[in-house]
Amino acid sequence: MKLFAIFGDPVAHSRSPLMHNSVFKHLNYKACYTRVHLADGSKLKETFFSLGLSGANITVPHKEAAYEACDEVRGFAKKVGVVNTIVNENGKLIGYNTDADGFMFAIKEFGTIRNILVIGAGGTAKALCARFIEDNIKVTVLNRSQSRLVYFKELGCECFTWDNFTIGEYDLVVNTTSAGLKDEDLPAPLELIDKILDNSSFAADAIYGKVTPFLQLCKNKNITCKDGADMLLAQGILANELMVKNELKTEDIKNYMSKSFEL
Repeated sequence: MKLFAIFGDPVAHSRSPLMHNSVFKHLNYKACYTRVHLADGSKLKETFFSLGLSGANITVPHKEAAYEACDEVRGFAKKVGVVNTIVNENGKLIGYNTDADGFMFAIKEFGTIRNILVIGAGGTAKALCARFIEDNIKVTVLNRSQSRLVYFKELGCECFTWDNFTIGEYDLVVNTTSAGLKDEDLPAPLELIDKILDNSSFAADAIYGKVTPFLQLCKNKNITCKDGADMLLAQGILANELMVKNELKTEDIKNYMSKSFEL
């Protein structure tokens, strides 16, 4: 019996166990998936091995710490320095990132997107912005503080803090912060969010499973918006493929993982 887990702080809200266990149960794959609350990201590697895990997913705020914990990082995760999926290969931790491709799948229904505003500058923002730049999308990043914006400037994004923000026109605005996850906060001051949404066509929140204050404001303004559920599903399918080392068919994973959202 293989054991998998998701690490985060907070993590009690995570649907990942439902998603992955639905796949394992229906496809008779001998594995179980659980949640692990981890306050200190530097303890990720030792916790992983102490639990005897075969693989794990990583959520906020530990995606950059997960990158540091890996013995080897592959694919897109190597480019962005952000890991959300770890696989145990013969005692070595191999890191991947499935967030970015999952998000690109989620926003397909919005049509052609040429200009995106990303709110936040954490691990999720890093992965998404790098992916947007790859697709030649103009990216603007808004964050509370200046210190975390260096990476994004080097990437080619236009960067602002709350204090020096200059409004533009955006096809899509994305909240990548944890604001609204366990409180009623907006990802930036109300007056800024108001101006942003009045100049945006679509909106998305990486948080799923609840109408955050950010999404409620979008709805109040009749802006087409979505939470992070589609992104969660798409990245979960890709992560499951990696963790079971392609022993299961993608279509089967997608089918039973999708069914978990009905629970």
